[in-house]
Amino acid sequence: MAENPIGVHALVWTGDTSPASVRYAVAQSKLAGFDLLELSLHDSLNLDVADARAALDDAGLKIACSRGLAFDADVSSEDLDVVKKGEKLLHDSLALTYGLGGKIFTGALYSALGKYSAPLTDSGRRNVVTVLRQLAKEARSKNMTLGLEICNRYETNVINTAHDALRLADDIGEDNVLIHLDTYHMNIEEDDFVRPVLEVGDRLGYVHIGENHRGYLGSGHLDFTSFFHALGDVGYTGPITFESFSSAVVMEGLSNDLAIWRNLWSDGEDLARHARAYIATMLTACPR
Repeated sequence: MAENPIGVHALVWTGDTSPASVRYAVAQSKLAGFDLLELSLHDSLNLDVADARAALDDAGLKIACSRGLAFDADVSSEDLDVVKKGEKLLHDSLALTYGLGGKIFTGALYSALGKYSAPLTDSGRRNVVTVLRQLAKEARSKNMTLGLEICNRYETNVINTAHDALRLADDIGEDNVLIHLDTYHMNIEEDDFVRPVLEVGDRLGYVHIGENHRGYLGSGHLDFTSFFHALGDVGYTGPITFESFSSAVVMEGLSNDLAIWRNLWSDGEDLARHARAYIATMLTACPR
């Protein structure tokens, strides 16, 4: 039986992607027993791809990359100059992911990460579809997949539910565009933790596990038992990545974007080891 790679978000360890920070995140992830490191490309200008890949290879860790866009580089905009900036950011980020040896590029690839003041327009949605269709074709040429991470209404106006994401993926029309579920966002937008997983089914490509307050797993009110049973029911074998943010670690700009106003934790090592054990236990207790 295939085992799900268990991952950890680099922001558990460090708020930037400088060579020293990436090496630290890689080393700590390996020590804590993870199989995969997820690297946010919000700080990609400081990323040394060759150095990071060497560290990942030395540790035997898989890599996935994620990002959201910005309001001045937003592919859901009606302003074509803004769309073009967002499109370049996506293609550059895909190239970075490929350079790191990653097969998965995911996140809010379809919009800025922040609160919108109005619904998505028809023309804005068409821009999303056009840009992501081309990005998916480029990704396929590199044997890569794209993930559409479903985010809550306070972080995007493009897709907030699994049903929204499936409709968008259908319109993009490329089979390497998969769905990325995140329990933190599902808690806000979905009716429960089972039906969205069953609806997505074999189109599920990536999973974020995070508590309702983004702190220690099991310290909040989320129904992880039902969620893991649902993952088992659809035979999901992809990555399950722990995501948690604290203002003690996350850099100021991203902390503001994600509304991380509290120090939910300060010891990333303890948090991560607990999460690794929690996820492994759930996978054992809720088998396929």
